[in-house]
Amino acid sequence: MTPQRRLVLGSTSRYRAELLRRLGLHFEQRAPGTIEAELAGEAPAERAMRLATAKAVDAGTGLTNTLVIGSDQVAELDGLLLEKPGTQARAQEQLSACSGHTVCFHTALCVFDTASGQHRTHLDLTRVHFRYLTQEEICRYIAHEQPLDCAGSFKCEGLGISLFERIENSDPTALIGLPLIALARLLREAGLNLP
Repeated sequence: MTPQRRLVLGSTSRYRAELLRRLGLHFEQRAPGTIEAELAGEAPAERAMRLATAKAVDAGTGLTNTLVIGSDQVAELDGLLLEKPGTQARAQEQLSACSGHTVCFHTALCVFDTASGQHRTHLDLTRVHFRYLTQEEICRYIAHEQPLDCAGSFKCEGLGISLFERIENSDPTALIGLPLIALARLLREAGLNLP
C-alpha cells in the first residue's frame, strides 16, 4: 500500500479546517501569508481563483512532496464585493443590502503538488437567495451569531440558514468555504487514497 503524502491546508480558517477533517485525512495548517489585494477590473470568480492558487503556492513554499490546499471565496451582490464585515454596523448594512436579493459566492480551490509543480483547480458557484428581512430580524441574527468574520455577514452552517429562501449549488460545503466534493476528486487525482 502506498503511504499517504504530506497534506497541508494553506489556511488558518477554523471553518475550512473543520470541513477538511470530514475527509478523515491527517493534515497540517499553514498560514499562506498571501496579500489579498483586489486587482482593478478583476471579475469575482477570477479573483477567487487567483487567490486560491496563490495561497496554495505560498503555503507550499519550502515543502517537498506535499499536496497543499488553497481556497478562497468571493461574495458578490449585484457586482459589488461583500467582504468580511468586521463590525456589527457593517454586518447590518450587508444583510440589509442582501435582503430580498441573490448573493453569488465564488469558491475557488487549488491543490498544489510541490513535487511536480502541478496545480489542480476547481471553481464553485453558489447562489444564495435571501428572503426579505426586517431590521429587527437582522439585529437579532447578528446579536445571536456574531458573523463578523464571514463574507456576507452570515454562517449558513448555523442560524444563518434561516435568512434564506433557497440555496442553489452543486456542493453544500462550498458555501462554508471548502468544496469537499471537488476537493476529494482533486486529491484522488493527485494520488491520495480516499474512499
